Amino acid sequence: MSQMPQPTALSRCPSCEEPLEAGDRFCGACGYDLSAVPAPPGDNPTITMNGTSPRPPSAAASVDWPLAPEVDSSDTPAPVHRSTDIRGTDSGGSELPHATGGLAHPAGGLPHTTGELPHTTGELPHATGELPHATGGLSPSAGGLPPAPGGLPPAPGGLPHSGGELPHVVAAHAAGPPEPPPGVRFDRPSEPDDYPLAPPAAGAPAPEAPADPRTADLGTPAAGTKMCVACRAGSVDSDGYCENCGHAQPRERDHMEQELGAVAAVSDRGLRHHRNEDAFAISSTALPDGQPAVVAIVCDGVSSATRPDEASLAASRAANEALLEALPLGTHPQQAMHDAIVAAAEAVNALADASTAQGEHAPHVNAPACTLVGAVVTPTLLIVGWVGDSRAYWVPVDRSSLPARLTEDDSWAAQMVAAGLMNEAEAYADERAHAITGWLGADAYELEPHTASFKPDRPGVVVVCTDGLWNYAEAAEDMAEVVPLDAAERPLHSAQVLVGHALDGGGHDNVTVAVLPFPAPSQGAGSA
Repeated sequence: MSQMPQPTALSRCPSCEEPLEAGDRFCGACGYDLSAVPAPPGDNPTITMNGTSPRPPSAAASVDWPLAPEVDSSDTPAPVHRSTDIRGTDSGGSELPHATGGLAHPAGGLPHTTGELPHTTGELPHATGELPHATGGLSPSAGGLPPAPGGLPPAPGGLPHSGGELPHVVAAHAAGPPEPPPGVRFDRPSEPDDYPLAPPAAGAPAPEAPADPRTADLGTPAAGTKMCVACRAGSVDSDGYCENCGHAQPRERDHMEQELGAVAAVSDRGLRHHRNEDAFAISSTALPDGQPAVVAIVCDGVSSATRPDEASLAASRAANEALLEALPLGTHPQQAMHDAIVAAAEAVNALADASTAQGEHAPHVNAPACTLVGAVVTPTLLIVGWVGDSRAYWVPVDRSSLPARLTEDDSWAAQMVAAGLMNEAEAYADERAHAITGWLGADAYELEPHTASFKPDRPGVVVVCTDGLWNYAEAAEDMAEVVPLDAAERPLHSAQVLVGHALDGGGHDNVTVAVLPFPAPSQGAGSA
């Protein structure tokens, strides 16, 4: 059966809020079908919370509201009705409790009022809140309350006689106040906001204040004692902490400085790496004819390999020891440098264990590896040797002369430049520029030590460094601008300045540099 649309009683369109007129079936603005609007629901504010349906209004129990009696001229106060004296039902239809303190009203009787029991209000003002057991003494019954002791019958209507006593209530009140129910207590004494400390006992010595390391005379530390780099006052224990200020000391290889007459070297962890994977070794010896020979070896651990810090340390020590053995025997310095690089490669190969020496069988594990660059300076010769991308620069004392880079990198960028595929600026701007093609390690394809011999005709300094420095002074001219003018007289200071230049530039890598003046000055043999 079809139905006709009914006119709407809406004042505005539910869709566009356009005002409507009586009798409209469609919105004049948006064309909304007003007959599709459902009728508003009936007003039923009662919401069921416990899952049961409320009884209809006709079936709900009516409430007997007590009438307040008129006030007469007597001195008897008018009765007062409390909210708990009124009967009622909850949303489920159950009768609500209407007696306070457990005093139930007798069936069919009126609730107790202060007017009907004046003596209760006067004599037992706290009976309602302090008589939890009164329910058992005043239980309702069909015929009213039982007769109270003392012979007084209950009054008609089920109420006790106005002049009677409630001995069971009085006895409970006289027995003493019951224990308060458990819960939050608000009657605790207030506590003080602060607790003052007791003054020191009379005659007790005052604690001695610690000495200020900036002004106190702490004396000279014992020989061999390592001083704290933070407070410069306490000695460092075996765990690496200062015994005076507790400051953790840097690891030994985080920053290293060494000077040996005509050669000095500085190595620093940098600002981004968690450890220093560079290493160096400097030494001096004498040739068979008595002329001095100064040696500097700098190695850079390959970060993608395992234990790169161990590889660089082993290579630097092995190369330095090989040169110190070969040079005094009359071996040509260039041949001695070649043999030293081979000895360094063998030392790094020895670090590889079974898990890292499998090569292509374990491609996810790389053997320890590093790069190496070294220099030997005599009164007439300058020898350099390298494998990898660590470099050596020549910087003359007379800055009007041109500086020069003495090594060629074993890297992807150098191969691109050598093949003519890119110029140097383009190659070193590529993200693959620092991918090395030669290194010392068990997984190296083929060891090809590079050596070169020079005979400078003027004094200068040789800068031997890792890429942590030349990344911030790549061209020989840039390196010459950073090297101090007095580098030949102060090699340690010059090495410190060069490391500082790299750290100021960002310190993205470990930084190691050695500075050797040329020609080598006459001095006694030694090594470090």
